[in-house]
Amino acid sequence: KQTKRHMGDTKHFCPVSLKEHFVLHPGLQEHAAKYKEKIYYFSTSEYRDKFLENPEEYVAHNEPIQAPPLRVCLLGTHGAGKTTCARQIADKLGIFHIQFEEYLQELILPKTKKKVGPHFDEEHEEDDNKIPILSEKLEDFSQTTTKTETEKSKQEEVLTNEEEAIKANLMDSKELPPEVLDNIVLDWWKKEPFRSTGFILDGFPRTVDEVKYLGERGLCPDAAVYIEVEDSDILDRLFPPRLKKWKEKRQKKKEYKKKLKDLKAKIRV
Repeated sequence: KQTKRHMGDTKHFCPVSLKEHFVLHPGLQEHAAKYKEKIYYFSTSEYRDKFLENPEEYVAHNEPIQAPPLRVCLLGTHGAGKTTCARQIADKLGIFHIQFEEYLQELILPKTKKKVGPHFDEEHEEDDNKIPILSEKLEDFSQTTTKTETEKSKQEEVLTNEEEAIKANLMDSKELPPEVLDNIVLDWWKKEPFRSTGFILDGFPRTVDEVKYLGERGLCPDAAVYIEVEDSDILDRLFPPRLKKWKEKRQKKKEYKKKLKDLKAKIRV
């Protein structure tokens, strides 16, 4: 019976959502309306009423209604290869690649001066410049170092509430509140150049609440792809480079401690 109906220009998608938000939002039969012998479905009753007030604004005239670009959410556990796949797909389709966690890092990087989170442990990078000149006393060096660290902490800029929420998300995976997501996610659907080009969103949504957020805001991806990988494959991919980095860091600390030990011995002499 449904196939025999004369559907409107947007088929089973809501014409108001398409016109105002450039989103293909499926309409519901309970929010249907007829105009010029064609049936239109709407995502909400409010949009149906809005359509009936001025239907000519939402129907096709001389040309077919333009469909929005491709929007894809790419999901998967850390190390599944999301970013690699997303880059290849974005290059092939000519759409933007948005790596969600990297995007968050860039928002606070001007103030934090470095990336934060469990994958970017605060490494105590020891600089040879911190090794005092042999003629200086070790006590003077200690005071100079403490003074330098104090001045550095004073120079650090204070994070806003939104930036604090982003940092907490990166550090401890705390949920980003809707008002913070509004300032980030909405732009990808509603502002240029994302609006007319399309994108593949890598690593978002990650939780049930984030999925609900997209639904409540009417942000519908055209596809959500989940990459499933065996744990052993992820371990083989991530463990060797991290082990190498740990060894390099350990060796650097040993060298630094040796320099300090030699320095103390020379000062005693």
